[in-house]
Amino acid sequence: MNNIVNENDFKYYMQDIERYYFGARYNYSELLNNEMVPFKFKTIISKYIKDEVDLDTTLESHLFYLDREKFDYRLYKQLRARVRCSQYKKAAFPEKGFKEKVYTIEQLSAITPDEKVEQGIIVRELIISKLALFGFSV
Repeated sequence: MNNIVNENDFKYYMQDIERYYFGARYNYSELLNNEMVPFKFKTIISKYIKDEVDLDTTLESHLFYLDREKFDYRLYKQLRARVRCSQYKKAAFPEKGFKEKVYTIEQLSAITPDEKVEQGIIVRELIISKLALFGFSV
């Protein structure tokens, strides 16, 4: 049973002039079936990511546990991926709550999963450079 009421609010695809944005609650299978997701990113998922990660894995979970020793890390690094996270602020009242921070894939993967839990980091969005995707040879 899923306790999140509006799960689909975190499943979105957007783009601007420079980047693609993917809501982190998408799993790879849903991205492959979404007609709005760029074909080249779908090809990368089909050709490279599906061998490393189960297609039912969400972006949130995959990016949270991303291992620098694996090929999928190098792939996201090549795509100049960034990850938007919510992070719990441990400050005195009234500053308690969450702040938003965008990490490069290198910065996020440098933090161990245990440290991410301790810091209250929640992965919200995957951001990919259009130029890096364009230059990626499939």
